[in-house]
Amino acid sequence: MNPMKIFLLLFLFGSFIWAGCGSARHVPAGDKLYLGATVNVSGPSLTVREKKDLRADLQGLTRPKPNTRLFGMAFKLGIYNLFYKSKKGIFKNLRDKMGEPPVLYSQVDLQQNVEVLQNYLENKGYFHAKVKGDTIVHRKKAKARYKAETGNQYIINSVHFPEDSSDLSLAIAATVKNTLLKKGQPFDLEIIRGERTRIDALLKEKGFYFFSPDYLLLKTDSTIGNNLVDMYLTIKPETPEQARLIYKINDVSIYSNYSLNTARVDTLPQYDTLVKGFHIIDKKQKFKPYVFEETMQFRPGDIYNRTDHNQTLNRLINLNVFKFVKNRFEVSAADSPKLNAYYYLTPLPFKSLRAEVTTVTRSNNMNGTQFNLAWQHRNLFRSAAQLRLTAYIGSDVQFSGSFAGYNTSRTGIEALFAIPRFVVPGMNLRKKGAYAPRTAIRLGYDIVNRQGLYTLNSYHGEYGYAWKKNIQLTHELYPISVTYVQPLNVTEDYYKLEDSIAGLTHIVDQQFILGSRYEYLFNQHASGFQRLNSFYFNGIVDLSGNIAGLITGANIKKGDTAKIFNSPFSQYIKLEADFRYYRRIGLRSTWANRIVMGFGVPYGNSVQVPYVKQFFIGGNNSLRGFRSRSVGPGTYFPVTYSGQHSTVIPDQTGDIKLEMNTEFRPHISGPLYGAIFLEGGNIWLKSDTVYTHKPGSQFSAKFLTQLAVDAGVGLRLDITLFVIRFDVAFPLRKPWVIPPSVLRDIQFTDPTWRKQNLVYNLAIGYPF
Repeated sequence: MNPMKIFLLLFLFGSFIWAGCGSARHVPAGDKLYLGATVNVSGPSLTVREKKDLRADLQGLTRPKPNTRLFGMAFKLGIYNLFYKSKKGIFKNLRDKMGEPPVLYSQVDLQQNVEVLQNYLENKGYFHAKVKGDTIVHRKKAKARYKAETGNQYIINSVHFPEDSSDLSLAIAATVKNTLLKKGQPFDLEIIRGERTRIDALLKEKGFYFFSPDYLLLKTDSTIGNNLVDMYLTIKPETPEQARLIYKINDVSIYSNYSLNTARVDTLPQYDTLVKGFHIIDKKQKFKPYVFEETMQFRPGDIYNRTDHNQTLNRLINLNVFKFVKNRFEVSAADSPKLNAYYYLTPLPFKSLRAEVTTVTRSNNMNGTQFNLAWQHRNLFRSAAQLRLTAYIGSDVQFSGSFAGYNTSRTGIEALFAIPRFVVPGMNLRKKGAYAPRTAIRLGYDIVNRQGLYTLNSYHGEYGYAWKKNIQLTHELYPISVTYVQPLNVTEDYYKLEDSIAGLTHIVDQQFILGSRYEYLFNQHASGFQRLNSFYFNGIVDLSGNIAGLITGANIKKGDTAKIFNSPFSQYIKLEADFRYYRRIGLRSTWANRIVMGFGVPYGNSVQVPYVKQFFIGGNNSLRGFRSRSVGPGTYFPVTYSGQHSTVIPDQTGDIKLEMNTEFRPHISGPLYGAIFLEGGNIWLKSDTVYTHKPGSQFSAKFLTQLAVDAGVGLRLDITLFVIRFDVAFPLRKPWVIPPSVLRDIQFTDPTWRKQNLVYNLAIGYPF
């Protein structure tokens, strides 16, 4: 490294250390730098774990919080002190955005903290707790110190619920088996609040629309001795009569073309349409009535429940037809426990046209642009069905890299027709729930021209269904999935490459794939918040040619190849599983892990899984230290039949895949995050046949010794709407070289090594 750069780094590091060590330099005269609070907890029969948890909880309640520290250093305070005198410019902005002014001792209210800590202990059942506080001052720094003596914790002896015969008491009694208040458990005010909320939620499911948890009172008798309490749940006498009644749905009025700019009118005008008990006010007849019949989750006469209430709102929103969805309930008559429901729906523009130009930088050094033009109709046939037509044209150009490539152009069109219900011939299926199922029909055509080599025509179509059990769990079933690939204009240059490089033969095969696909997705991140431990699982089953194979009895191994439209059809089973585990570390840092496994088995009419369905590895969402599709299969590396390494790396694919990734994502500042990652994986062929000719590609018991491994670092700019990601990675292990470990060859200061090994990835979104 340049000596000047080393000097500059040492200077900046030294300046930062100096600023941090002098952390109290800019504290006002007569005040002190506040270093935080310590809490000492003692009490009879407290276990070590209980003391630790209580200490952490109590310290978290003290105010104010001291300056942020990393490895014992107040680094944000150091930044503030380093640029303290800056009045304007970049250093002032750096101080204000990344720095932190000193937290002062004068901000500490010792008595207030004592009261907060004592109240917390009492709420946890330590009714005789005592808390004392004092301070420790040393020069220009001060700490707070608290001593908490808990006394004995009170335990629940018994819990009593209302026993009268009113509808409300009987409904509460029916919930007793699921109570959070258990005999022998410690008294805890948070659990008591949770019990009130639990009962209220269950009552809302039984028609008690106007009930509130504030109407419940839990009386405690702590005089029975032995640190025990008896608890009595009662309904407050002042609870209004409305809160004690079970309400039913009366009229349901749906305003399907409501404008936020007009005054609300809840009368039923002459253009009201009554369908299955629903009053649909749609003067311009923008929607067919059955759209709302299938969307509404309750009917007039049903007992009100919150589940149907929320699921109806969710369904209306997820139709993707309405910009705003509002509703309200009101009592239909003063002497009758019935509710009128009103829904106010503001439609989105039904038709839209969107043009998009993207610049693409791929990890195989192919760079280019793509232009997309998409037209969408959100309410086709007035049925909330959506039609989306997309046309695209793009090209990739090879600018640099260790290996030569060929420029590629792509043109295509796709139509997606989505219906917000199950459409099954001969059946009328209606699915309740918060998410409307969708029937999807997808048709597309794509032509790829790899200049100087070949042109491929591709036709594809799918018919299937997607449905959700909840926001985390999604199913997709496509019983009909058809792909037809037709090669055109295969050049002599390609045939020469095919003759000299193993593995190119089947890229331009004419293929007919007639199959089915099922996908299961479980994603805890879809809930909108990250748990301490979060999981993700995506499983795919892809089948092809089973029915056709049974009908024709095709067996290519016996020389019996069946065809459809004069093209051999593919027959295979393909399984893929993607499992991820996320661990939250601190408030905003994450440890992310992924394991991907795939297995494809050709049989019957096929000797290998079709090229377009095989697995690949490498690239900016896979092994980032290797270029896309450049790893494997196994220890294989493209060579000519003369034994020389090829100057062209064809896309490498396989029947079996294993990939493992682990990545630490520390929060740096604001929307900026870092990344440190380690990855390994490879692909293999189920068997190396005369059709493949790839030595070392066959899967065996030695597969773990054939893993490619890389490591790297990166930055992420996460602004919630999208994430911009930049990674730089390099190989640690190349399975095709001997020995495979390349750790000893790493030379970051060598330009030649960097050119051959460093892979830069710029992408949108996290890799997993």
